[in-house]
Amino acid sequence: MKKIFLFCFAMAGYLLYAQDYRVSLIPDSLKDDANVVKRIDNTDITIKGNDKAVIIHKWAYTILNEAGEHFSVYRNDYDQFQSLNDITGKMYDANGKLIKTIHKKDIVDMSINDGESLVNDARLKVFAFYNKVYPYTVEFEDEVVLKGIFTLPSWQPVNAEKLSIMESHFFVETPSGYLLRYKQFCYNGLPLKDSNDKRIIYQWKLTGKKAIREEIFQPDWMEITPNVLLAPTNFEFAGYKGNMENWKNFGLFLTELIKNRQVLPDNLKQEVHKLTDGLKNEEKVKVLYKYLQDNTRYIGIQLGIGGWQPFDAAYVSKYKYGDCKALSNFMVSLLKEAGVKANYVTIYNDDSFKGAYDDFPMNLFNHVIACVPSQKDTIWLECTNQTVSLGFLGESSSNRNALLIDEDGGHLVRTPVYEKKDNQKIRKIDAVVDADGNLEANIHTFFSGIAQESIHGLFYHFNKEEQEKYLNKVINLPTYKVEKVSFKETRDRIPAMDEFINLNSSNYAAVTGKRLFVQPDIINVEQKLPSDRPRQFDVLIPYAYNEVDSITIVIPKFYSIETLPKNMSVSNKFGSYSTNYTVSGNSIQLIRVQVHNAIHLPPEEYDALVKFYDIMYKTDRAKIVFVKNDN
Repeated sequence: MKKIFLFCFAMAGYLLYAQDYRVSLIPDSLKDDANVVKRIDNTDITIKGNDKAVIIHKWAYTILNEAGEHFSVYRNDYDQFQSLNDITGKMYDANGKLIKTIHKKDIVDMSINDGESLVNDARLKVFAFYNKVYPYTVEFEDEVVLKGIFTLPSWQPVNAEKLSIMESHFFVETPSGYLLRYKQFCYNGLPLKDSNDKRIIYQWKLTGKKAIREEIFQPDWMEITPNVLLAPTNFEFAGYKGNMENWKNFGLFLTELIKNRQVLPDNLKQEVHKLTDGLKNEEKVKVLYKYLQDNTRYIGIQLGIGGWQPFDAAYVSKYKYGDCKALSNFMVSLLKEAGVKANYVTIYNDDSFKGAYDDFPMNLFNHVIACVPSQKDTIWLECTNQTVSLGFLGESSSNRNALLIDEDGGHLVRTPVYEKKDNQKIRKIDAVVDADGNLEANIHTFFSGIAQESIHGLFYHFNKEEQEKYLNKVINLPTYKVEKVSFKETRDRIPAMDEFINLNSSNYAAVTGKRLFVQPDIINVEQKLPSDRPRQFDVLIPYAYNEVDSITIVIPKFYSIETLPKNMSVSNKFGSYSTNYTVSGNSIQLIRVQVHNAIHLPPEEYDALVKFYDIMYKTDRAKIVFVKNDN
């Protein structure tokens, strides 16, 4: 008991000391390269049992400049499973003098509109201090009560780049018999831990952390900064009880949520058999996936347990809409009726985080898909997109762990990895340059796999005017106008898009006296990588891809070549790059091939990658010099 008293007394003493917000108390090292300094950050979680926890959070930021101003905003959400109480906020000037306090009437309470949900019971409380005199300090405190535990807060003290930390503490108190699990990243040692016969207290802390900058091709933020994930073992949520000691048990909980929700109405059962009887399984999947896309649409309805539990298949059949859970469950139900085994799969859908951890079961999911499992060729089904090709997941759901739900529980599975043969950009350009340096070009580009996703979105979600406006911004020419653009789609397990562009570019080639300067690489010009500071983090390029450009440029007949760039070829662990020039009369052809490998390398390899990009940067900008003939 005495140890716990000392533990809590030390925390109270720290909080008392931390109330002095004079900017002069911040070490210069923590101001260097920082927009914001986190003065204090204390999260105190008291777990009462399997179904309740109280979280008290107090934090203070010193805003050093305008770039850090968004940290002066208070923002927190709540819903029927968590209340938000006792919000306080204060603002101090550079000398630590209190200049403003939040009043209850100043806090805006609004419904959360995520842009996709028709109905959502989550709400948001927001308050902003408006101050343009830097530096200044804001301090906030609030209390959240969890009414049921499915997910516990995590600790991520370095929650942005150019943010330094004076002190951050993470306290968790549990009953003595409570089985708390945690997973640490970039944190040295174990948490401080104290206990008696009634409770256990854990503490993690971070002090004097200098600001860091994000780097190109870095791993997930969670894997390069100190943070701690928490998860219960036994839990109660919305009237359901569960255990997530392992992935099998976690899946059993989700099995309960979808139990008896895959029953189709009789009329739809008859329709399924009419569509699929006599077909092989793969054809059944194809037909029913088209039925799903043609007859349903995505609408989010996040009410209560509906954030985790799908509407039943009969509901989707009747109303023709659902969220990711409902539509995936509906797809599984259709396939089940057709005699095809399919599974409901939870996944994290985002480029920024690559999914669940093998050794740490917890709720790290924000999306549901379906799959038709097979030892050789599992078919993955994204059920919320009415235009995506059968079997294609895209960058945001591929190459990660997902949890497949079956009758016996959860099974951690890996989604497909799209390789360089899948991710291709093959471009053919036929261009003509006139004597004034103006260019007209017809450009046909074939995109496949991950490379076609942005073009697929451009084709389906932009009108022609918006397409041309977009293309007029992204093509790498100083001045040009897209005259015509069209697309053709090939739906397959590895989908493809063909893009056809006709454009004009005035003054594309520089005319100086008798000479004409032409940069033949019209579009695909590689950029330099930043190299102004030592590399901190690993180099990660998660996907391999292949690009081939065949560029033919015809110049006026009264010009001849004076200088032609040398052919280039380089190959290394990062990939390969080559250029090859061919001249035939007044026609010049450039074949440019660029292959990027998927890599994960230590920081010391970054300098070699910079040099590789420098070669491409210089070569892509090489110019052919033509001279006008005298006769």
